[in-house]
Amino acid sequence: MIHIKSEKEIEIMRQGGKILARVLQELASEIKIGVSLNYLDDLAEKLILGYDAKPSFKGYKPAGAKKSYPASLCISLNNEVVHGVPDERTLKSGDVVSLDLGVLYGGYHTDSAITLGVGGVSGKAEELMLVTEGALDLAVSMVKPGVFWGDIAREIQRHVESAKFSVVRELTGHGVGRGLQEDPYLPNYGEPGDEPVLKEGMVIAIEPMVAVGRPQVEMGLDGFVYQTKDKSLAAHFEHTVAVSAKGVEVLTSL
Repeated sequence: MIHIKSEKEIEIMRQGGKILARVLQELASEIKIGVSLNYLDDLAEKLILGYDAKPSFKGYKPAGAKKSYPASLCISLNNEVVHGVPDERTLKSGDVVSLDLGVLYGGYHTDSAITLGVGGVSGKAEELMLVTEGALDLAVSMVKPGVFWGDIAREIQRHVESAKFSVVRELTGHGVGRGLQEDPYLPNYGEPGDEPVLKEGMVIAIEPMVAVGRPQVEMGLDGFVYQTKDKSLAAHFEHTVAVSAKGVEVLTSL
């Protein structure tokens, strides 16, 4: 069931989204050679709590997982697509690192992700990040009441595949609100006219996930992280957006 949010609810999510954006911005400034993943996770939790909010992911049980997620921040490296669990690893020059963060504020979740390069990354990695972020920007620009999600998904797919990359198909965007993952589920590929139809008051997390190689993914041994089967690099960008009478409002942007 798709939950249509009131303006009061969207205002709460707007505030939570700003908190999330500030935290992600500070985390991005810490992406340097030698920084540990555990440090980034600890910092994320400290910053979120400092805003009188809570980390959405800690204690959350993702679909397909056998246990609850143990950290506040998802950190996925190189061929890891999403749901990477922070540990004692440190960032190295050439790494591609995705930071995926959820914030619970006033009873409502927001969700956002960015992918960054560490030190000197390859030209292919740079292109991957640009194409993936461009896919998100393209999708956001198309959001307005009355648009079929399939029309947007088809353009995401076309944008990615025209660059000779692959859209990850087993993982999708989703609605967001009182639940971290709500209906509808929003694939990043499809055909024009595929439902749902976007309506004013819907709040959705749009999140292209893109691989350099083939699109297939598999779950890692920890039961959380999804990684590309062919070990190729992956990138992930995400915003929580509200469908408004004027079109779209990005809630997780400064």
